[in-house]
Amino acid sequence: MTALQLAVIDVKPGAALESQSGLQMLRPRIYGAYRAPSGPKRIAALVMHPTSNFMGHYLIEPLAARGICCMGLNSRYMGNDTVLLMERAIQDMGAGVRFLRDLGYEKVVLIGNSGGAALASFYQAQADDLTAHHLPDGDPSHLHPDDLPPADGIALCAAHLGRSRLMREWIDPSVTDERDPLSVDPELDMYDPRHRVPYDAAFLARFSAAQKARLDRLENWTLERLRLLRATPGAPRDQAFVIYRTHADPRCVDLSIDPNDRAPGSVWGDARQVNDSANAMGRTTSLTAFLSQWSSRSQADGPANLARTRCPKLLLTYTADQSTFPSTRDAWLAAGGDRIRNVDIVGGNHYLAGQPELVPQAADAIAEWARAL
Repeated sequence: MTALQLAVIDVKPGAALESQSGLQMLRPRIYGAYRAPSGPKRIAALVMHPTSNFMGHYLIEPLAARGICCMGLNSRYMGNDTVLLMERAIQDMGAGVRFLRDLGYEKVVLIGNSGGAALASFYQAQADDLTAHHLPDGDPSHLHPDDLPPADGIALCAAHLGRSRLMREWIDPSVTDERDPLSVDPELDMYDPRHRVPYDAAFLARFSAAQKARLDRLENWTLERLRLLRATPGAPRDQAFVIYRTHADPRCVDLSIDPNDRAPGSVWGDARQVNDSANAMGRTTSLTAFLSQWSSRSQADGPANLARTRCPKLLLTYTADQSTFPSTRDAWLAAGGDRIRNVDIVGGNHYLAGQPELVPQAADAIAEWARAL
């Protein structure tokens, strides 16, 4: 088995000022790390996330030890999703697939871990049949079929359904003033003492309806603001804004909802602190990035895209995950139909953090599935 190797891959330019790095803008590149087993180049796996740094992913070494080259690849938006376009992120994924093909691997599989699940599903759906000719704001995507060589299979693990669904399920409906992170309607505050765990059905129904209403207001404002900018001579084509309190999922504190083996809290720690933090999911975004990632207009819905794909699929359900649940598993299985099967990693948390005994179970399941393709 070779040592860990660095992959440096040129990609097509994106939007103006997509990066604060002049070097990156002059020569757009993405970076990955991979380990290649010795012997025939049969199977390579690509694990990627829209923003997380996967160059140190926990599956790289175990899969290489099982005869599968595995590369953890970062998108151009690594560590900053403020201007992230999912349509550009799949273009980066395609560059990674081509890199592995050019190394000589017969088959390439995608590993959609966490937020990478919807990314992999979006990628493969577009690789099978390119329909995303425009971004959600109406601009051309400049995607070309050559950018998206199809993979041979998709393995999903601890798989979120997509950024637009996360925002729908996590946004805090108790915010009353989008300019003030301290504004709150106690009738919709899941942490207000009058709303006790387990939450009653009436409160949860009001809470969910208010989540949708807030997200709809944000989306309508985004579209109107974008129309204004683009109708104003000399105005910029995009702008940044802040969405306060985006991590208010009752399942974080009420374990009777969508029950699994999880402990109370968030994958990032105390759920209330995450909700109030200055840096959280979707906290700072641009108009175009909001539409591409977080809105109902996003083209990157996980199950909807997975249902369009034709390749074999595997789902690994981590049963103690604090951010994917039985309903998440069921949505993926329904989308995958007869081309998907589920394997439970019993007791696994979202990152398999502090659970080294479970990583080999995940690697075994993926390796066995990949060899059978």
